[in-house]
Amino acid sequence: MSPAERRARLRLARAEGIGAITARMLIARHGSARDAIAALPRLARGRAVTVPDEAAAEAEEAALARLGARLLVLDDPDYPHALAAIEDAPLALAVLGDPAHLGRRSVAIVGARNASAGGRVLAERLARELAEAGIVVVSGLARGIDAAAHQGALACGVTVAAVATGLDRPYPPEHAALQARIAATGAVVAEAPLGTAALPKLFPRRNRIIAGLALGVVVVEAAPKSGSLITARLALESGRELFAVPGSPLDPRARGANDLIRQGAHLVESAEDILAHLPEGPPAEPFRLALALPAEEDEETEPEPHAEMTDAAEPPGDEVAAALAALRTLLSPSPVTVDELIRRCPCSAPAVSAALLELDLEGRIERLPGNRVALASR
Repeated sequence: MSPAERRARLRLARAEGIGAITARMLIARHGSARDAIAALPRLARGRAVTVPDEAAAEAEEAALARLGARLLVLDDPDYPHALAAIEDAPLALAVLGDPAHLGRRSVAIVGARNASAGGRVLAERLARELAEAGIVVVSGLARGIDAAAHQGALACGVTVAAVATGLDRPYPPEHAALQARIAATGAVVAEAPLGTAALPKLFPRRNRIIAGLALGVVVVEAAPKSGSLITARLALESGRELFAVPGSPLDPRARGANDLIRQGAHLVESAEDILAHLPEGPPAEPFRLALALPAEEDEETEPEPHAEMTDAAEPPGDEVAAALAALRTLLSPSPVTVDELIRRCPCSAPAVSAALLELDLEGRIERLPGNRVALASR
């Protein structure tokens, strides 16, 4: 990949209102990030789309270098294979530490921030036992279970922290020293640019990175609707193994993990329970941008997901307007596949695709894994 294309991918990753899935679709449609950026003003149909210029991208790369970090973009040789296999993998990832650790067999350990003493002891013990077995332990640097998992792995092995903030803004602040220890022997990764402070919307994005880097996710103490259960759901969507530590029915913090076991997650009492069900490696084929364009196929072949995005011909404006009107009725906060929308919309697939892109650039919809979309929450 040329330096110019790498920089263009960083610019697209930092573009306001363009998520990871949309960025991949744009690159697949136009063949490169450079051409996708050039096409954005036309695709946005007059609406303002903010894309950082090359000087801003160069400045970010220089700032990362001064911090001792490096930038990985999707399709770089060092980009972690397991993370690349998820549909909404970050287009750009900043790494403080050794990126080679991101490609090793990994297990994520997540759980409650207000964890019990027993939960912290167990998380630390599991992490230590996994590290002794040569497994990299991944977590999110949060208080409670995350911190215990990192500390357990540091005792005898390697751990990776996926953070929601910029690499220069450790969160919580009291974990700055822990982040530095992790970076010294393992790696700290961030999708957010330098200077990004902690915001609630960033943590679910961070959780998908935790799930994507690992071959399996272990939940230790999690209340219903907690962020740890979001990570568990993302792990299942990405084809990862799911593990949970049982807890007392009298402790609300155990309800989430107990429910996961009830639904089929592997019950965990020791690291052996994890290692017995852990695959040797990530999915066989990552979702690479270079492979997003469908190959030539006969008329009876099932089209690849997002295939309509590869049609370079722009539909007429009146057809896009008709598709927008139809989508306002068809879309809801409940996710639906793009294929289903195309079937139900009285317009062509390119018109539906163009209309969805307009709604996406306006921040009206969310792109979700599985080629699904939903109205954005306000």
